[in-house]
Amino acid sequence: MFNKTECTKGSFLEQTKAAREERALEKKKETAVKLIQACVRGWLARINFTRKILEDFDALITEDCELKPALQVYHHACRLLLVWRQERDKERFSRLCRYLVVTLESESPKISYVGVSLSKDHAVTWISHMKDILWKCCIYLENLKPEFTNDMKMILLYLHTLVSYTSTGTWAILKSKSMEMLKPGMNQLCANIMGHLFHRGFYLMLQGLLLRGLGRVKVVLKHASLSAVITLALRPLVSAGFSEKLMTMFLIHILSVPAVVQHLNVLAPECISVLVSHSLLSKSLELLSSEQSMRIVFNTLEGNYALCLLANLVQMAYIENDGVLKEVYFPTFTIIVTRLLESCQHYVVSKQSNLTHWHPVLGWFAQPMDPNLHSAMVHVKLQLHLLWHAQIVATLLGNTLSELVEGVESPSVADSPAHQGTFAPLATSIFRRALESRVNKVNTQKYHRFLGSPEVRKIVLLCSLYQTALNTLTQLRLDILTGLCYQDRVLYDLWLFLCSLGPNCGLKAFLDHLSNYTKCTAPEFQMLQLFADCMTHNVTILDDMEMYEQQNPFKLTDFVSMSNFLNLFLYRAVLGNLFDLKSIQSNTLFQSLHTLLMVLYRRDCRRSYAPAGHWLIKEVRVSAFMADLDKGKRAAQVLLQRMPHIIPHEERVQLFRKYVVNEKTVLGLTESACASPQSTLITVHRNRIVEDGYRQLALLPPQGLKGVIRVRFINEQGLDEAGIDQDGVFKEFLEETIKRVFDPALNLFKATSEERLYPSPTSYMQDSHLQLFEFVGRMLGKAVYEGIVVDVPFASFFLSQVLGQTHQALYSSMDELPSLDRDLYRSLTYVKHHEGDVQELDLTFSVDEDCLGKLITHELVPGGKAVPVTNENKINYIHLMAHFRMHTQIKDQTAAFIRGFRSIINPDWLSLFSTPELQRLISGDNVPLDLRDLRKHTQYYGGFHDSHRVVGWLWDILDRDFTEEERAMFLKFVTSCSKPPLLGFAHLEPPFSIRCVEVGDDEDTGDTIGSVIRGFFTIRKKDPLNRLPTSSTCFNLLKLPNYQKKSTLREKLRYAVSSNTGFELS
Repeated sequence: MFNKTECTKGSFLEQTKAAREERALEKKKETAVKLIQACVRGWLARINFTRKILEDFDALITEDCELKPALQVYHHACRLLLVWRQERDKERFSRLCRYLVVTLESESPKISYVGVSLSKDHAVTWISHMKDILWKCCIYLENLKPEFTNDMKMILLYLHTLVSYTSTGTWAILKSKSMEMLKPGMNQLCANIMGHLFHRGFYLMLQGLLLRGLGRVKVVLKHASLSAVITLALRPLVSAGFSEKLMTMFLIHILSVPAVVQHLNVLAPECISVLVSHSLLSKSLELLSSEQSMRIVFNTLEGNYALCLLANLVQMAYIENDGVLKEVYFPTFTIIVTRLLESCQHYVVSKQSNLTHWHPVLGWFAQPMDPNLHSAMVHVKLQLHLLWHAQIVATLLGNTLSELVEGVESPSVADSPAHQGTFAPLATSIFRRALESRVNKVNTQKYHRFLGSPEVRKIVLLCSLYQTALNTLTQLRLDILTGLCYQDRVLYDLWLFLCSLGPNCGLKAFLDHLSNYTKCTAPEFQMLQLFADCMTHNVTILDDMEMYEQQNPFKLTDFVSMSNFLNLFLYRAVLGNLFDLKSIQSNTLFQSLHTLLMVLYRRDCRRSYAPAGHWLIKEVRVSAFMADLDKGKRAAQVLLQRMPHIIPHEERVQLFRKYVVNEKTVLGLTESACASPQSTLITVHRNRIVEDGYRQLALLPPQGLKGVIRVRFINEQGLDEAGIDQDGVFKEFLEETIKRVFDPALNLFKATSEERLYPSPTSYMQDSHLQLFEFVGRMLGKAVYEGIVVDVPFASFFLSQVLGQTHQALYSSMDELPSLDRDLYRSLTYVKHHEGDVQELDLTFSVDEDCLGKLITHELVPGGKAVPVTNENKINYIHLMAHFRMHTQIKDQTAAFIRGFRSIINPDWLSLFSTPELQRLISGDNVPLDLRDLRKHTQYYGGFHDSHRVVGWLWDILDRDFTEEERAMFLKFVTSCSKPPLLGFAHLEPPFSIRCVEVGDDEDTGDTIGSVIRGFFTIRKKDPLNRLPTSSTCFNLLKLPNYQKKSTLREKLRYAVSSNTGFELS
């Protein structure tokens, strides 16, 4: 019974619980329905509310801008802002802005929108309301693109609204006398609004708009919009009294916009006047002169936009060149520009990597580039160019220098320690010492400036500015150098200033300074480096007429003094370990000074301007120097590698021969190093010497060619010719090979008007011409390697290429053009100095070439046929033309020849010599024949001896009867080369010898006991009256009949040498 009761109870409870839950669920549903209904009713109410507001607004503010009561418009505008959505309401908002601007023209407080602020009830809310409207204008401006016409119209509208409501200038309501008292309050109200906008990011918005409008090649912002932006940007500054914070923000956001000052100068010049009237340049410089402010500005901008800020400051300085700049150029402007350049330099890297980006001004740059910035760089470059414009350079450097060097004279050559006593030889050493003492006394009495003096410090810092620009603006380097070099007398005045620093251009002062600052970072060295870089550029572009004839402003004596200073400074600095010799390759001071020194040296090598022995360092003791080289001392190695000219040429030739001997020993090519040195035997037919030689030697490795080459000649009958064991047969093979390959008739080489050889541009008509050039290079290299002189005069431009000088950045093709074609050089010089319009000459960047009757046009630049030569690009044209003629046309032939030559001769050995010295190494010395030296090293055969009567006659005839030219012809007659060996006849291979002969060459079978005895005792087998002296140039052998009379010998010898001068290149 009880169980049944319990079941009924449980069931009841469950039903009650289910009913409770169902009621709760119903209640939730009812609540949810009410909530949804409320949300929908609210949403519908808001929709209706919004629609009502928008409809009312649309009804009130129409396109025709019909004026309505200001308070009515204010209420509708407030309601619009209450429901405002950016995209939906942009057209309504633009209508509102247009209406608000129009109302300002009304003088009625009831119509003008400003009139609302005059009501006590609405004054506070109106200010907030206007702040809201103006900020929404900024929001719209952030998203508009000025390149689109419709967007540009909106930009102008919103800018107009901002300009109108941030200044009382256009408020007609304030023009009535009754309202004048309100003007100060209204101005404060505008300042209040302006401050609100500034704190919300007003400058950022303006910066973005400027970047979108100006950050492109073709600017899209026009006068009105640009003027409005700058007006708005200046208002917070003016209202805040140009406070430090506001000025910092203005520099960061406005003045760092690419080329903004340039565009203002072109599109809105009245804005420039406003900037000038507010002394914005001096205020900006004053701010940046603070270390902290400079760091804040640069850290915010980093490299790219800091460069744009610099460019804008430079243009402002250019605009105010006659005013503010003259007052602040030193030290303020100078130091700030230098610091900005140095800051940018931190991002400049020397080479490309995965972390670098290409910058059109700075080169490889450790920072990505904004696309807007990249497009605007064209304009930024134009601004930066003003830094080395004539007016700025004159203000910064030129005027100061001209004042300091007034009355300073450049040192004469005789003042130089290296040349004292060189000129005006004196009768006795007493007089010489007296004169030198007098000169030294006068020199010590001259006024010299000290490196630490204020005027020197000023010039040093000004030069440091331009040197920093050279190191930072790497892609404008040539433009900077050209700008500084062509500014009247700035470079020459800088030279005179250096001359005023002490004897020999302050040599001792600079060396002492370097010993204290071995890192070469002192500003004094930047001044020296700037002069060297500019001077190098200047000398490189000077033609012969400007340098040697006009001599304006630099005289040849200036170049002599300059090179003497450089020579001594570098020599003493290297020898004294004042440079870090391990990293000297990357030392910019050494590189700049050394480059200028070598430019001057090579110019002197091509056409002399310095006195004899000028380039030698008198302090060098050659024996000690060579000993240091043998010990491997780094200083001596650096000097020999970088400045070989400081030791005599003969010593360098001996060093070259020593290198050759050492290499032969290492390779086992000498008898002392190896019992049976490596040799190669080749068989050559007389009638095809070049072909057989090329076939057998072209594939021989360089080491094999450096060894002994034995030659077996095959005569026309196919029989072996007899050879004499003096290596003479190889010399004959070498001479015959060179004679044929260098013959212009073969068309491998051509001769200039001065009979100098260079590769023929049309050599490609020969089969395998490049392989032949490589073979010729190897053969000439072998001749130099063995010390065999060959009479092959090369054009100097071609030898410069063999030495590798043309790969250097400052090599000038124009300089060496006379060695190829003097007529072309004169023509190009005429173009360079043409005072009228060069376009009248109808030249283009192309050259026509007549090739076998067919006219071929070569373009010097892509599309060069259509590019006219103008006054602006004529310098580029003449250098390109010279480069084409001397390099481009023959680059493959030259490369092949050099490849062959350098496979035998180590390029490092070649660096010991200049271009003329390399020619002497190949063809012998350009000195008169030294008969004593020749006689001393002559060997005699066939009974002749040094005291023999005929031999005595021979030397007497050569000495007394023969002219210098005839003696040269005699030398060529017996050795095939008219010039003596570089180190004298002791180094002639094979040695010169004279043999007594009794019969003709066709009957000559060599010396016999009988012929030797007859020759020794002057017994005549036959009367040699009808016989001529003959020679075997392959053995350097003179075959001389045993003449009875001296007059006969003189006559026969003169006839022989004049009729038989060996092969002629002409």
